[in-house]
Amino acid sequence: MQRRTLALAAALGLAAFAAVAQPTTRLTLGHGAAPGNPRHEASVLFAERVKEKSGGRIEVQVAHSSQLGDDAAMVTALRSGSLDISANSQGTLSAVVPEYAALGMPFLFSDVEKAWALLDGPVGEELASRSAAKNLVVLGYWDNGIRHLSNSKRAIKAPADLKGLKIRTPADAVTIDIMQALGADAQQIKFSELYVALQQGVVDGQENPLTNIVSAKLYEVQKFISLTGHKYEVTPFLMGKRAWDKLSPADQAIVKDAAREATQLQRKLSREADEKLLVELKGKGINVETVDRAPFVAATKPVYDKWYASPQGDFVRRVVQAVR
Repeated sequence: MQRRTLALAAALGLAAFAAVAQPTTRLTLGHGAAPGNPRHEASVLFAERVKEKSGGRIEVQVAHSSQLGDDAAMVTALRSGSLDISANSQGTLSAVVPEYAALGMPFLFSDVEKAWALLDGPVGEELASRSAAKNLVVLGYWDNGIRHLSNSKRAIKAPADLKGLKIRTPADAVTIDIMQALGADAQQIKFSELYVALQQGVVDGQENPLTNIVSAKLYEVQKFISLTGHKYEVTPFLMGKRAWDKLSPADQAIVKDAAREATQLQRKLSREADEKLLVELKGKGINVETVDRAPFVAATKPVYDKWYASPQGDFVRRVVQAVR
């Protein structure tokens, strides 16, 4: 009896030791959005689900608000292996995988659901394959919404109203082309520095989805918002290949499952945000202008011609045809 008790105690002790000694994998997830933004809320859910599904063996630390650098710095860090995961931006990624620029053609998507359908099909698979060739693993396609214009000078009702205005854009070639086609002076400033730049009058306005405008409190320094809907942007949810390859197949499956749940939440929050935030912004006394998009569409047609003639022209045409 005593021997059995000792044997049982020894077995339990070994099991406890094994549980304690089991290594913990720690991953870092960086993004540029503020808390409250759908990008951050989905990142937090992802971290929670990974921890739950792995029984605590995998921990994900979320660094928000560009704590680890801007999107470009984070993409570089992903590829070098110094960052594990990032909810990044279409414009930044298109500098590495140029085909992502096709998603940003002016006025291509009338609603986000059409963009999601495209990304969840063959186009998304091809973009994931091209990303993998650059040491980036696509975990999901999050939403960065339909983009609109804001400024501190005047209501924008027609392209002519943009003439002479200094409009901040991300360092994204398509967005710059769109703003220039509309007559604006496009200037590139990091998103983390945008509030101060607007406050100090370094630029007159900017363009972003409503979720970003509100979560970054840009409405505090912008009197006018025009619902131009000039461009869609995806938020690629990425993992560096070096970090991915360190995971076992079982842990890779856990990460993928958690990413699917986070993608569903992020899209849901992003879709719901526009309706709610529009009411909120009007309640704050912001001048919200609904525009006739036809003149804007006509003014940006040269953007298509330019990109059709680019090295990515074939892919751009295929994306446009798939949507239309």
